[in-house]
Amino acid sequence: MNEAILYPGQGAQFEGMGKDWCEAHEAARRTFEEADAVLGFELSSKCWTSGDEVHRTDVAQPGIFTTSVAITRVLTEHGLDPWVAPMTAGLSLGEYTALWSAGVVGFSDGLRLVRLRGEAMQAASEACPSGMVSLMGATEEQARNLAALGSEFGICQVANLNAPGQVIVSGEFGALDALEAAAKDQGVRRTRRLTVAGGFHSECMRPAADRLAGALKEVELRAPRVPVVSNVTGEPVSHPDEIRELLARQVCSPVLWEASMRWAIGRDLRKFLEPGPGKILAGLMGRIEPEVEVRSAAVPADIEA
Repeated sequence: MNEAILYPGQGAQFEGMGKDWCEAHEAARRTFEEADAVLGFELSSKCWTSGDEVHRTDVAQPGIFTTSVAITRVLTEHGLDPWVAPMTAGLSLGEYTALWSAGVVGFSDGLRLVRLRGEAMQAASEACPSGMVSLMGATEEQARNLAALGSEFGICQVANLNAPGQVIVSGEFGALDALEAAAKDQGVRRTRRLTVAGGFHSECMRPAADRLAGALKEVELRAPRVPVVSNVTGEPVSHPDEIRELLARQVCSPVLWEASMRWAIGRDLRKFLEPGPGKILAGLMGRIEPEVEVRSAAVPADIEA
């Protein structure tokens, strides 16, 4: 097993995610049944039959986590051993799945944390009208300059450094309006307002970060069995206390996904597995380093790929 394992975050959700895995594999079906029992409601129903509800932050986050765990458990029955992977990482929410995969947190505790995280971020979004803007083709410097301009009108921060030309800024609506108006003058060819509940990975989420920090103190975390690369630092994190601190900071800090992948590539890793809904991380890797292979496992047929 020489594939590193990558887990997707919010944005990968879609109505029906995980249903095909549950219909094809008992391990996936048991995972969703366990999730329903832990949460006290039918997460499966919300993911499969609720229409737009699956896109709510408080549903999408536990739904993506559970789908990714279900797929990983099926793959494990077919020969995958996550504890001999050279590293693992997850984009934003996906970091919780990576920590589960590395043996840091159990499924039930991880799911409860993810559900609380989603609820807290949804509540913070409703309390602070805010959003996110993708800056097409922008450099990090251009994004920081625009964020500084926008911050004159409210909270405005670089939120995601995902890949070359894939930079996202978060902030209050007035700040984002000012940023978009100035983008062309700053050399950014196009902006796109994202369909999200709020300004994730910015100070708009401070109440959520504080709430999550309290919850993390009550959860048992263990040292990872394999290196887990943190979104906040772009480097591996190993001590449970440091993991707690960085998970709380992650809610308001920029996601350093490109830096995380360059850390892995710098260790001569060239093969990655993406077990989760969609193929977003494969697409990002194509921008970061086209020669690297990412094998996505988004549908049951991918087991044989």
